[in-house]
Amino acid sequence: MSDIAISIRGLVKDYATVRALDGVDLDVRRGEVLGFLGPNGAGKSTTIRILLDLLRPTAGTAEILGVPTHLATPELRARVGYLPGELAMPPAKTAGGYLHYLAALRGGAGADRISSLADRFSLDLDRRIHGLSKGNKQKVGVVQAFMHAPELLILDEPTSGLDPLLQREFLDLVGEAHDAGATVLMSSHVLSEVEESAGRVAIIREGVVVDVDDVADLRRRAGQQVLLQFDEPADVTWLSHVPDLTDVVADGTSLRVRLHGEPDALLKAAARHHVVRWHAEDRELEDLFLDTYRGRSLSADGVR
Repeated sequence: MSDIAISIRGLVKDYATVRALDGVDLDVRRGEVLGFLGPNGAGKSTTIRILLDLLRPTAGTAEILGVPTHLATPELRARVGYLPGELAMPPAKTAGGYLHYLAALRGGAGADRISSLADRFSLDLDRRIHGLSKGNKQKVGVVQAFMHAPELLILDEPTSGLDPLLQREFLDLVGEAHDAGATVLMSSHVLSEVEESAGRVAIIREGVVVDVDDVADLRRRAGQQVLLQFDEPADVTWLSHVPDLTDVVADGTSLRVRLHGEPDALLKAAARHHVVRWHAEDRELEDLFLDTYRGRSLSADGVR
C-alpha cells in the first residue's frame, strides 16, 4: 500500500478564459494532517472539488487512496469524509433525519455516532434544516463528515460559522481522527487553527502551490522581530557580516531586524556597542503567509 493518500500532478483547471489552477503539484501522506492555505479565490476549493470528482480537470491528474479520482467507486468514496465550503442540504428534513439518511446510503456506517457527535456540538437533531442558522448547518456538516470514521477527511473551511468554543471542539475532533490513523486535508484561511492541528502546510497562490513545509520549519522561516536600543547612534555597517538578517531598519539609537536563525552572531556583534535594550518576538505564521501573498519570495534557506 502506498504511503501517499492524495497525489496531485500538474493539475490545471480553466473556466472559459479564467485559469483557476495552473499546474498544482501536491502529495498528502497517509496519516498526516496537512493544512491547505490560501485566501478566497486562490484555488483551494477547486482543487478539493476535483479530488471529489465534482469537477474534472482541464489537464493533470489527481488520485485519492491510490485511485484516479474519476475512477473512484462508491466503496472508495465511503472511505472518505467530505465537508464542503457550502453544504447543500434538503431544507424540509430534520438534522437527524438527514444524517440518518446519509448513514443509510453508506450501509448504516456512522449511524451509531450521530447522537454522540450531535451532543458534542450542541446540535438539535429534531430541528428542520431550513430553520437552522449558518453555524448549526455547519455542525450538521461536521457530523456527517466524521460520523463514519473515514480513512480520509477532506475539509473545506471547516470552522466557518462555528463559535470559538466549538472551533476548539472541532480541532479536538481532528486530533482524535489523526490519532486513530486518518489522513486529513484541511483547507482554511485561519492560520492559527491550521498551525495547531497540522504537521505540514501547503500554501496556494493564484492557482499554484508555492510552498510546502513542516509547520516547525515555517515558524523558523517566519523568524523573530528583534529590537536593539543603543545608548547612542551606532554605526551598523557591521550588520553586513551577520547572517540570517532581513528587513534591517536603523533609526538613531534604535535598530530593528528580522532574524531567521540563532541569535548568537547578532548578540556578539551588537556587544561591540552599549546595548540598553533588547527585545525579540516570534512572528506568527500569518506574517509569513502575508509575505508570500505580497509577492516576497523566500529562498531555500528561508532568507529573503
